[in-house]
Amino acid sequence: MKKYIAIILSLFFFSSCKIGKEYTKMEIDMPAEFMSYTQDSTCFADIKWWDVYADTNLRNLIQYTLDNNKDMKIAVAKVKEMAAKKKMDYADFFPKINASVYGQDEKLNYQGDYSKPHDIEYGVKANISWELDLWGNLRWANEASIAEYMSTIEGQRALMMSLVAEVAEIYFELIALDNELLIVKQTLKAREDGVRLAKIRFEGGLTSETSYQQAKLEYAKTATMIPDLEKKIAMKENELLALSGSYPKRVERVRKQNNLVLPDSIPVGLPSELMERRPDVRKAEQRLIAANAKVGVAYTNMFPKIALTSNLGLETDQFATLLSSPMFFISANLLSPVFNMGKNNAKYKAQKAVYEQECYNYEKVVMSAFYDVMNALVEFNKIKEIYETRLLLEQSAKATMELAQLQYINGVIAYLNVLDAQRNYFDAQISLSNAYRDKQITMVKLYKALGGGW
Repeated sequence: MKKYIAIILSLFFFSSCKIGKEYTKMEIDMPAEFMSYTQDSTCFADIKWWDVYADTNLRNLIQYTLDNNKDMKIAVAKVKEMAAKKKMDYADFFPKINASVYGQDEKLNYQGDYSKPHDIEYGVKANISWELDLWGNLRWANEASIAEYMSTIEGQRALMMSLVAEVAEIYFELIALDNELLIVKQTLKAREDGVRLAKIRFEGGLTSETSYQQAKLEYAKTATMIPDLEKKIAMKENELLALSGSYPKRVERVRKQNNLVLPDSIPVGLPSELMERRPDVRKAEQRLIAANAKVGVAYTNMFPKIALTSNLGLETDQFATLLSSPMFFISANLLSPVFNMGKNNAKYKAQKAVYEQECYNYEKVVMSAFYDVMNALVEFNKIKEIYETRLLLEQSAKATMELAQLQYINGVIAYLNVLDAQRNYFDAQISLSNAYRDKQITMVKLYKALGGGW
């Protein structure tokens, strides 16, 4: 028994080695800072999403979505699955024990001439098998399963980040559509007053019938916009409710847009911090770690494997003497690939190619994250200017329309000039409403691009 124990300990000592290339973090040649932005020690993305979005209705929608979105539930279940698989790979480090209890009766019949009776045999046996991790094969497999598990966690976080941003964006689009519908209804009321005034002037002989018909045409054109906008609002509500995992109901939201004043600048941190802050980048790195570990698995599969097998138990032909009849059997099996037409070597090369793909994918994800921030910063820097110019346009268009209406009543200009002024004011109102919506969505995009929301 001492000899067997010495052999096992020796094999266990040799199994402490691990061959293959350990994972090292990739060096990404990223810019030191975002263009036109100085280095910041803080970042906008460090703020919790419930502190970023002050609207109570929006907060409730985001929280409900995170709790009930079906993709999020799938992601949570996927994490549970990978956690269980990680435990399965970890269990391979330890011996496997199976037990059996039996009783058997054997009778021999030689060519049918006579039978030789045999006493019933009783036994209790435990089968112990243990594969020694001689080259690190099991450790590489365990490292791969841990990385895959972490990849699913980062994937869940990335989904959460996207859902927070998507709910906020749809919510602001919905409010903008509400505001646009309000503008159209107000314009329709003005068109109705215009038709009545044109009719009075036509019947009084002050203008031709053409002006009256033009007024009716503008009223009809404006009226056709209402059902189209109501359809868009209903579809946008359904989109938001489906995302939140809810069946159709009314979406609670504010009815009037409060003025959002954007700061002159926002702290965005350093580009290198994106690799730690953004979960999609972290997920790509975990996939890279898993691919590297699988290269180690494929490499060590080309070396011999040693498995220890032992049967321990009790065996006797009389049940009364079972406890006094111990037996044991121990063996070591060496399994080594001899000839398989280079199959294992081909698997190793294939897995190295997979690792190479994951390297490029990681670089691609990092670059995509960087440009997400750059594009969001461009929008942030320009949206204030866009909003201010559209506000000036709306104010000028309103003043022009009011002057044109006054001149028309006094008979100075034709009704066609009034219609042009009204159209310009209507377009300016819609444009300003959309600019305000874009101000809100710009903040959403920047927050998401920096890795905020999870």
